[in-house]
Amino acid sequence: MKRLEGKNIVLGVTGGIAAYKAVDLVSRLTKEGANVDVVMTKNAMEFVTPLTFQTISKNKVNTELFECLDHYDINHISLGKKADLLLICPATANILAKAAHGIADDLLSTTVLATHGPVMFVPAMNVAMYENQVTQDNIKRLKELGYSVMEPAEGTLACGDEGKGKLPPVEDILEEVVFTLYPKDLLGKKIIVTAGPTRERLDPVRFLSNRSTGKMGFEIAYAAALLGAEVTLVAGPVSLQTPPHVKRVDVESAEDMKNAVLKAFPKADVVIKSAAVGDFRPKNVSEHKIKKEKGATEEGMTLELTKNDDILKLLGQQKGNKILVGFAAESQHLEEYAKKKLEEKNLDMIVANNIIQKGAGFGTDTNIVKIFYRDGSLESLKKILKTELAFILLDRIKKRMEG
Repeated sequence: MKRLEGKNIVLGVTGGIAAYKAVDLVSRLTKEGANVDVVMTKNAMEFVTPLTFQTISKNKVNTELFECLDHYDINHISLGKKADLLLICPATANILAKAAHGIADDLLSTTVLATHGPVMFVPAMNVAMYENQVTQDNIKRLKELGYSVMEPAEGTLACGDEGKGKLPPVEDILEEVVFTLYPKDLLGKKIIVTAGPTRERLDPVRFLSNRSTGKMGFEIAYAAALLGAEVTLVAGPVSLQTPPHVKRVDVESAEDMKNAVLKAFPKADVVIKSAAVGDFRPKNVSEHKIKKEKGATEEGMTLELTKNDDILKLLGQQKGNKILVGFAAESQHLEEYAKKKLEEKNLDMIVANNIIQKGAGFGTDTNIVKIFYRDGSLESLKKILKTELAFILLDRIKKRMEG
């Protein structure tokens, strides 16, 4: 899935050592389907040649404000009109100052003034220059004017100094660009997503859990945020990074997850329960590690369990006009169990998969699902990436909200 298909991005490159990283950025933008026009300042050309950017972008690189062309075209005006996004990366203290005060004395600075669409600055400079009050005032002014300014990263700078001023990772810049340009079909909607397993303590060392990795839920949370929703991700113990623009609440037990979901539930428009919540917990939790000799016989040890509250059923009892989506991970009788869960828990949709089917179980990047709807309809999807499935599910949810 090319997330920037058909988008025109004008990339302004200014004179900093991080200019070489902009080459990688152009490559990634084009692989996502974007058309990239590069504008280089005179100082930028001291670090990277225009030919490098031209080879990667497959477009002529723009360097001169006054240039004789074989057709009538005012460069900064046409670039400003064409841009779905003007991205300045790296952005030096100089270009920040110019843009903040309307100075237009070269091709890039005039393009900033001529651009009607969003403009994003990605600063990179020495820590002293970045922290200088003049630079901070300019950044504040740019934000007040409606421009977007990414925070630089911290670390060892090219000059050897330590501190904030490094260009953020290229993949983070790419994600911010995608977020800025992606259609906001769910703007204003509040969505709760649950993901991962729960853990039920047996003693300070051991717990009961399951094989869920949280991949499906995290993909749904990412896609919902990309579409403009305000997303709360309630996550069990997983080793996944928080998706951009998502509020994450980490929990451990089923009780923790219940409390976190119920706290956010009143303001939610949609709840997507993709977490694999433990149905049972140990009736007694030992304060100390249980020794194998204690309570054991030659045949083994008996562990007494008690039921956890059914979070999905609780939500179904008080959902009102909210959209409630459940998941059913089964190993047999898929349709029978999914329909029963849909009815008993008052769901609008349930996404069911056979966990022993190759390509559809826990920990995979793909899934094979059947979506059962409240009106009795059924949608079967062949094996697809969980990333793609997340967008399909959100599209179906959106249609039901509109209907």
